Amino acid sequence: MFLPLHDGVSLKFLSRPLATWALISTNIVIFAILGSRFFGDVEKIELSLGVIPAVLFDHAALAKGLEIVPAPVTLLTSLFLHGGFMHLAGNMLFLWVFGDNVEDAMGSARFVGFYLLAGIGASLFYASLDPNSQSPLIGASGAIAGVIAAYLVLYPNVRVFGLALQYIPIRIRAVWCLGFWFLFQVFAAITTQDSNVGWWAHVGGFVVGTALTPFLKRKDVPLFGPRIA
Repeated sequence: MFLPLHDGVSLKFLSRPLATWALISTNIVIFAILGSRFFGDVEKIELSLGVIPAVLFDHAALAKGLEIVPAPVTLLTSLFLHGGFMHLAGNMLFLWVFGDNVEDAMGSARFVGFYLLAGIGASLFYASLDPNSQSPLIGASGAIAGVIAAYLVLYPNVRVFGLALQYIPIRIRAVWCLGFWFLFQVFAAITTQDSNVGWWAHVGGFVVGTALTPFLKRKDVPLFGPRIA
């Protein structure tokens, strides 16, 4: 797999990607608080605030005391929960590298809306494929997949620096590294059984992100932009 570290694309419209920084900070703070068990058992919080397809579609109900928010609200709360440090770190790294330029292309307010819609759409896509599942879906991965899709649509020719197979330094065009990332998600979703990774949520977030980007980008930002070394 490819681990992105830097893309070198300067911001054109914004002085700072405040929305991207705010989303990263929020995810980190929530993870730190839940990790301290300040609010109680983490597994119970995941059941209460994660997306459980069977509960979302009224095929099952949470045990007494677990229903903190209405089931539809978990489509939002689940986006800010993570199952472990590496889960959080991986998502935030992708958001750090790619989020600032997508935010720049959309504007901060529209970017936040885009991020949330991609995440919600990803969860709905995942849940609709297995509506009787009682396993909670948590994490920002669906929203991040939407950001990746937007970056691919807007900056496919940018050369991204990162690590191939986690160790080999390489500079590669976004269309190749992110395109392969998406194909891998589809492959894993089709072939992997009983996984604790929501592969279909990644696919759903990517599809939603691709569909929304042309409508939420600034009018003077082109699709499939020019090559940037």
